[in-house]
Amino acid sequence: MAQKTKQWAAIIMMIALFAMIAFVTNLCTPMATIVKNQFGASEFAGQIGNYANFIAYLVMGIPSGMLITKIGYKKTALLALVVGITGLAFEYLSGQMGSYVVYLIGAFISGLCMCMLNTVVNPLLNVLGGGGNSGNQFIQIGGAFNSAAAVAVYILMGALIGEVTKDTGIADATPALVIAGIIFVVAFVVLLFTKIDEPEQAPVKMSLVTGALKHRHFALGALAIFLYMSVEVGTPTYMVSYLTSDAIGISAGVAALIASVYWFMMFVGRTIGGIIGGKVSSRAMVSTVAVAACALIAIGMLTPSNVTMSVPGIDWANLSLIWVDVPAGMVAFLLVGLCTSVMWGGIFNMAVEGLGKYTAAASGIFMTMVFGCAVMVALQAWLFDKIGLYSYIVPLACAAYILFYALVGSKVKRGAEEK
Repeated sequence: MAQKTKQWAAIIMMIALFAMIAFVTNLCTPMATIVKNQFGASEFAGQIGNYANFIAYLVMGIPSGMLITKIGYKKTALLALVVGITGLAFEYLSGQMGSYVVYLIGAFISGLCMCMLNTVVNPLLNVLGGGGNSGNQFIQIGGAFNSAAAVAVYILMGALIGEVTKDTGIADATPALVIAGIIFVVAFVVLLFTKIDEPEQAPVKMSLVTGALKHRHFALGALAIFLYMSVEVGTPTYMVSYLTSDAIGISAGVAALIASVYWFMMFVGRTIGGIIGGKVSSRAMVSTVAVAACALIAIGMLTPSNVTMSVPGIDWANLSLIWVDVPAGMVAFLLVGLCTSVMWGGIFNMAVEGLGKYTAAASGIFMTMVFGCAVMVALQAWLFDKIGLYSYIVPLACAAYILFYALVGSKVKRGAEEK
């Protein structure tokens, strides 16, 4: 009975860390709106904070897996929190100094933290949940809290920056950075006193990294995660850019509140995924939502801007519900959140199936591949500056690959386990 209590404490802590990852990561998109305004940057240049955050995964992915095998999941998470506090301190200082370079340094350091935390929470939740459908269920529950934190960030940033003007700067986001820092400090203290019975791991050597990649279903799954980041992050990011463009003219604060609906859709989807995850296979779940994502992205990209619909938001100054007319295609993009909600957990669950001793190395590779967000979001930014909404061909193609992976690429070859 004591063992069960200890494991539930560990599960709850991992779910809390899942939420923290989203809170800090999703600061980047509304911050980009401020950066573009304060420094007169293009869409491509304004998103550099996002690139810096995710390029950190390329640097820290495999080392994070090695850290886990050397010092354990708990100590790796504690070290990650220290790194995260440092990154937030740099972002705070950038606001006081008005320095774009200091902001980018902070975003990169924060990305190192997010990578380390992701490397901890995904495999540990999968193991604590028992693997298979049950492990997927726990990852989906963690994902639900992750999405709830993302919603909170967009609401908070919408309330803070409101109407972006020439006087709006990084310093206006200071309260959000302070809140994130306090959460990190509290999490450090709580985790320090949380007992975690950790699974044994073989030391991560390059032979294990190459061994994991020899499993076809894992290698194709790593590519799926690389491309998935375009669907999850690119969809709401350039929706905000489009809504705040001169062609549409919606204020940055209202656009952020509209974007929060996307993350709320992810919260809803992950909550449902957490409920049914123990009964529905990851393959069935991911293939279904991938088809829907392809259809919704195509609709959002091709629907004429003069066809409008009303979407909800919250006026936090008056604590009242507001409705904003936006191009109907934006509604389709918001619904993509329901689709991306279960993709990450489902892809991870399918990719590590049967890896055994390669699991820790595989998790590090997975986190490395998250840098795909920097590549794909940058590619979409470059296209957005040139062709606007047609740049959504990037996440559309990525969603199509995820469908291929769920239906074909994720199948484990007999006898491949523990090779």
